[in-house]
Amino acid sequence: MKIKTGGAGKAAPHAEYIAREGEYSKRLEKGEKLEYTEYGNMPKWAEYNPSEFWKAADLYERKNGSTYREFEIALPRELSEKQRIELVQEWVKQEIGDQHPYQLAIHNPKAMDGGEQPHAHIMFNERKLDGIDRDPDQYFKRFNSKNPERGGCQKLNTGKDYAVRKQEIKEVRERWETMCNRSLERAGLNTRVNMKSLKDQGVDQAPERKYMPSEARDPEKRAELMAFRESRKTAQIRHIAPQEVKQGLDSTMKRFEAYKLKQQQLEQQKKAAEMEKARLAAEAKKAIEIERQRQAQAQRQKTRSSKSKGMERD
Repeated sequence: MKIKTGGAGKAAPHAEYIAREGEYSKRLEKGEKLEYTEYGNMPKWAEYNPSEFWKAADLYERKNGSTYREFEIALPRELSEKQRIELVQEWVKQEIGDQHPYQLAIHNPKAMDGGEQPHAHIMFNERKLDGIDRDPDQYFKRFNSKNPERGGCQKLNTGKDYAVRKQEIKEVRERWETMCNRSLERAGLNTRVNMKSLKDQGVDQAPERKYMPSEARDPEKRAELMAFRESRKTAQIRHIAPQEVKQGLDSTMKRFEAYKLKQQQLEQQKKAAEMEKARLAAEAKKAIEIERQRQAQAQRQKTRSSKSKGMERD
């Protein structure tokens, strides 16, 4: 789970991004799946069009203020589409309730291993609804504690120091772990999520490298990821496997190490070939420049010779 915030000017574009609207609709044309969208708790002037709310937030929120906070959450691919939607709705009900305007979307692109990669974007505004009708320009003004109807909606999560925020984020992740595992259990699945780091779990193991979307399309990078995951499974099994299985695992690990070495050699050869190509190109460019200068010098000498002969005849 990632918890993000967006400043003034970023809310409306981000809402378009998660809803795959505007320029982001092209992703759907390329086959990416938008599994579900929803919004709620909008004021009357944005009741049927959440983009109006985010545009107003960008326009009227103070320049150094946040216009939204977002939960970006990986969802278990083991759950069905319906079960994932129900899980996200349950989370919204618990964490946001009827207090804050929100918009969410569930994306499901293809993962590097070829399977599903469902995840949710849940963005909400931290100004708390209090039942008072306000126009867009008043909604985002400073809260007036003595006369709430004269100011904007109260903004939560302000004035907290780093330690408090860090603890709250930890607690949010713990609540998600509990809710997600409860959903997996209801579905009759043995899979469970753990929001603690490997270090906090007491696991002496390197974390999986995060790949950029551009890298996910690279067959070599996908093979690298699959090989890493297989090696990690092998290391986990090694601790509980009988001797004959361990011998087989040793053989597998040796082949994996040989594969990694081969990949490194290929990468080095590729870099060497690129360097040689660049060197030859530089030499060719230098040779062309020398020849150009030689021809220019020859032309200058020819011109001087012609002028000299002309003067002798005169």
